[in-house]
Formats: sequence, C-alpha cells, structure tokens
Amino acid sequence: MKIVILERNSVGADVSVDCMRDFGDVVIYGNTVTPEEVRERVREADIVIANKSPLREETLQDAPHVKLICEFATGYDNCDLEYCRNRGIKVANVRDYCTAMVAQHTFTLALALSQKLFHYDGYVKSGRYSAQDRFSNFDVPFYELEGKVWGIVGMGNIGRRVARIASAFGCKVIFHSVTGRSACREYPQVNKETLLGESDYLSLHCPLSDLSRHFIDKDALERMKPSAILLNVARGPVVDNEALYEALTNGQIGAAGLDVVEKEPLEPENPLSRLKDSCRLIITPHLAWASVEARRRCVEEAYKNIEAFLKGEERNVVNG
Repeated sequence: MKIVILERNSVGADVSVDCMRDFGDVVIYGNTVTPEEVRERVREADIVIANKSPLREETLQDAPHVKLICEFATGYDNCDLEYCRNRGIKVANVRDYCTAMVAQHTFTLALALSQKLFHYDGYVKSGRYSAQDRFSNFDVPFYELEGKVWGIVGMGNIGRRVARIASAFGCKVIFHSVTGRSACREYPQVNKETLLGESDYLSLHCPLSDLSRHFIDKDALERMKPSAILLNVARGPVVDNEALYEALTNGQIGAAGLDVVEKEPLEPENPLSRLKDSCRLIITPHLAWASVEARRRCVEEAYKNIEAFLKGEERNVVNG
C-alpha cells in the first residue's frame, strides 16, 4: 500500500504523522498546491491524504490505483465527489475534531472586540494609564454579553457548542439554517431578515456552498444593527469582503472578527488588509481549528478512517 501525504504541513510540524506508516509505504510532501504538482505526486498512490490540494479528474486521471482520499479536515470542497464516486474512490473527512477550539476562538474574537481589549492594552502600555490621576479608565464604551441576542448561521456541532456557551453568558440564541433543513429544536429558528435585524452578535458556522456563498453581502450588512459584531469562523467566501470593508468604514456595523477571508492567505488587494483598527476588525490567519490537541485528533481520526477502509468498513465517507 502506497500512501501519499500531500500537505503534511497542514497539521503542523509539531504533530507527528508517523502512525500512517503502519499501513505501508508513506511519501510525504510538506505542501502541494498546483494541479501539476498533485498530478505528478499521486500517480502511484493507493491512498491520498490531503487538505486543500485539488483532487478532481484533471489531477487524478493518471492515478489509476487511488482507492481512498483522506482529508486532514472536515471540509472536502477540494474534491470532485462525483468524479471520485464514478471512479470508485472513497472520500473520507475528519469530523468534530476541532469543535471545542473553533467555539473557543469564536468567543475569543467576540470578547476582544466587545470589550475593546486592544485599545485598553495599548492604553496601559503607552504609559497613559500611569500618567493619569485616577485608578480606572473606560473612555471607550464596552458592553456585556448578558441579555444580548446571539445569532448563529449553521447549527451543526460547532454552532450548537457556540449556542451553549452563548447561553451560559446569558445571551438569547437564535439561528438560521441556510438549507432550511436543520433538525435543531433547542433554539428558535428564524428567517434571514429576523436573524440580521435582531442579532447583536452574529457568528457564522456553515459550510461553503452555493447557498452560503456571500450570505453576508451588502444587503445583509445594511440590515444588521449598527452596533452588531460579525464573526466568521466558517469559510471566507461566506462574507463578501468588499462589502464588509465598506460596512466597517461607514459604521454600518460595530465590528468584525474573522478567522477566514475570501482568498487565503490574505492578499494586499483585499480591502480588509487596509483596516488597522483592531477595535473594529480582528483577522486571524485561519487558525481557529488549529490547537495542538485538535491537530493531533485530526491525524488520529484520519488514521482511523484508513484503518476502517482497509477492513472493508466505511467510516466518515462523504461520497458513499
């Protein structure tokens, strides 16, 4: 069995992937980006482990032995599922390995923005606090989560975890299902207009699809409260970055916390790269999923997917 890991760096050099050698010969590449690289590197593979590398007819047609594609991720939009199904190639993802960390990061962004932490940290470190004649400073207003409305788009494992945490903070939770097929009954499901109009915090946890692409666009941002905080820890294209830049500079919403942007890494041409005020915008480099514990679980779960496949069992197969 020949296993090719196309994007070893996607789980971090501090997390071992040596366990994969239990299944056969392993060829490891730090990163694989272009279709040409993919085509050449998977040519002799039986199992391909990837994350973002494009896996479709163009890159797989010259790899006749591929039987399984394992994602080092929950998302699998890098794979052409129909082509793989027609070829008899199983595609398996990793599920629920980073739920705790993504939920934690959602609130890290929310609290940093709502409590103006960057402003107050800078105030102290600049020496202005030491120079004042009173014990406290609160020149920029900040607010409690308790009593606020927390809106959620996407009530899967992460959305539900965020909902529970928001409830513990005393928020009223509402949610919207992009597909309209959510089975969640613990929280009120509302239409898009109600979600946008009522949410003080709006966090995005939906997969990227034709339905969710630019779910937050110019029109959506105009419907939000001027004090609202938008949080995107889903996929970058769920938010129209140009429209968000305009909304933030025009004061249409209060602030935004992003772990993802439309094209990654963040391009200088993206207008959001020009916003340097961390009280209005925080951008982190797609790391919400990437705690050490989560990355270890990611590798362990991919291992279990391969183990099950070799036993003739289907585990986390998304195109069965």
